Amino acid sequence: MADQYAQSGEDGRPPEIPAIRWDEPPEGPVLVLLDQTRLPTEEVELVCTDASALVEAIRSLAVRGAPLLGIAGAYGVALAAARGFDVDEAALALAGARPTAVNLSVGVRRAQAAHRDAVAKGGGPEQAAAAALAAARRLHQEDAEASTRMAAHGLALLDELLPGGGHRILTHCNTGALVSGGEGTAFAVALAAHREGRLRRLWVDETRPLLQGARLTAYEAARNGMAYTLLTDNAAGSLFAAGEVDAVLIGADRIAADGSVANKVGSYPLAVLARYHHVPFIVVAPVTTVDPDTADGASIEVEQRPGFEVTEVTSPQVTMSGVGGGIPVAPLGTQAYNPAFDVTPPELVTAIVTEEGVVSPVTAEALAELCDRSRQVTI
Repeated sequence: MADQYAQSGEDGRPPEIPAIRWDEPPEGPVLVLLDQTRLPTEEVELVCTDASALVEAIRSLAVRGAPLLGIAGAYGVALAAARGFDVDEAALALAGARPTAVNLSVGVRRAQAAHRDAVAKGGGPEQAAAAALAAARRLHQEDAEASTRMAAHGLALLDELLPGGGHRILTHCNTGALVSGGEGTAFAVALAAHREGRLRRLWVDETRPLLQGARLTAYEAARNGMAYTLLTDNAAGSLFAAGEVDAVLIGADRIAADGSVANKVGSYPLAVLARYHHVPFIVVAPVTTVDPDTADGASIEVEQRPGFEVTEVTSPQVTMSGVGGGIPVAPLGTQAYNPAFDVTPPELVTAIVTEEGVVSPVTAEALAELCDRSRQVTI
């Protein structure tokens, strides 16, 4: 860890580096990201001076996770405005950087709308840029507040479904502070259970091929002193069969109007396992992840990632030799199927937890009512 972050917190661990922050050094405003591709071995910040650098950071997964992508998208628009670039062009590039995560386009549109409104009212470039930045900061703060409320709703649901505590929770991918303005989505619920003494074990799927669970969720669990165990994705079935899982908690990158949930690939098999073994399968996501314009799961565009993410493995501390900069683990020329996400139908989802409350059973009508209630609160 860099020297400037070496001081210890109250619990003896160094304070966390924020996943994203706006900074204004003398040479001009920048967006600073904690480079998640370097974790857990190194905590390194990545500085973006323009929207194109942020687009590359999003595509490379240096910054990732649905809520944080929305925040990053909004700040990216503000950065383009502050630096004097074409805001609409930057917004288009940012919104298309990862097609499945709806929060990204939501954040981009919010900052872009604030910029356009300021211009329409006669504001100059500086005023319009300030308006875009204010919108990004509001979204950042709203997400932090939503995280706290989701954790409370999620913990209450767990206690209702599983009275007595001692929760053994299985999670997939990474849904903590690294993906949020606050403490996360699904991980925030598990963290709340830990703080209340009601978490017995956090089972962490490694999450192939990019190991977000092994690299990032385990990193966050260790920092928070949680009891956790890492497992390969294909070992989850044996855990269910042994009766070692009380609930599955995952996040979401897009929730369709009918309640279909797109999340990191590997989520759908967990939902099938959970249904067979009568284990609650719970999705935790902010209302901004619900996309009423996407009718159903079949309408969700699933991002296809490069094949080398499957045929190679990467490590920041090992010399690489593969096509994608990694260590080859398959014969040269091997084709790979590498969807970033899969889609879980609503009938396999026990509940969707949001900052505005819990939807269960998951239906199009219940989701629409939740979104309407959310809009009324924010008006």
